[in-house]
Amino acid sequence: MNCRKAIFRAAILLLVSLLGAHPAAAQEPRQGPLPAPTKREVTRIPVETTPEAPPIPVEEIIRRLAQKEEEFARARAGYTYRKTIRVQEFGEDNKPSGEFQVTTEPAVASDGKRYEKIVQQPPSTLRRLPLAPEDLEILARIPAFPLITDQLNKYELTYAGKQPVDELTTYLFRVKPKQLERKIAYFEGLVWVDDRDLVVAKTYGKWVTEVGDVSTPQLPFTLFETQRENIDGKFWFPNYARSDDTLNLKSGDVRIRLTIRWTDYKPVAAASSK
Repeated sequence: MNCRKAIFRAAILLLVSLLGAHPAAAQEPRQGPLPAPTKREVTRIPVETTPEAPPIPVEEIIRRLAQKEEEFARARAGYTYRKTIRVQEFGEDNKPSGEFQVTTEPAVASDGKRYEKIVQQPPSTLRRLPLAPEDLEILARIPAFPLITDQLNKYELTYAGKQPVDELTTYLFRVKPKQLERKIAYFEGLVWVDDRDLVVAKTYGKWVTEVGDVSTPQLPFTLFETQRENIDGKFWFPNYARSDDTLNLKSGDVRIRLTIRWTDYKPVAAASSK
């Protein structure tokens, strides 16, 4: 087992250990997880080898969350939004010492293909890492909704208990591809499913192929924590993702962080009328 896999499995064991109860939210449209805190406190609780069964059969939870993923994936194609990607370097004092940032919007080319159009790109202040927008293109190709109905038979989902996520109470599942392929990437990690609406509220994991973890050519990021928010009272779309890693350069190691924020979700028709 290599170091990266060991770290990933340790993260899963730690996250699964955080099982506990949390009061249900009021019966109104949920707004989703709060913005990620800048400092995270971890409470270690012994892992439950056999979690208490949920009130809804596990198979039914999985079936319904996949239906919702399918619905959200189709709905999101009808929305415009701003996606801001930021890569930060950190100095020896653990403070940001430089950053690269680019903001894009989804667009459609003359041939009908969708792409990410750059709408804002401040000058980079990175000191040790040369970076360009094309170095991040692989991030645009990662599916936002991996567990749609026609993909379920390619995954093994294991129920791991209940866990609070901000103001929500969720069902936690381990997700693992049944078989890896060379040209197709699959999600491996954890998903938190809201216990009332049975929608995915948060994911933590990576994309893997037969040849290894998926990452960008210039950056080592593979593990992402992604949160979602409720849009228009009915769709749960990604609004925040984060990954931390270390870049090994000849001049020494550099701690780096990648954050992605999706904002200003609007139906395409409403956005184009302005």
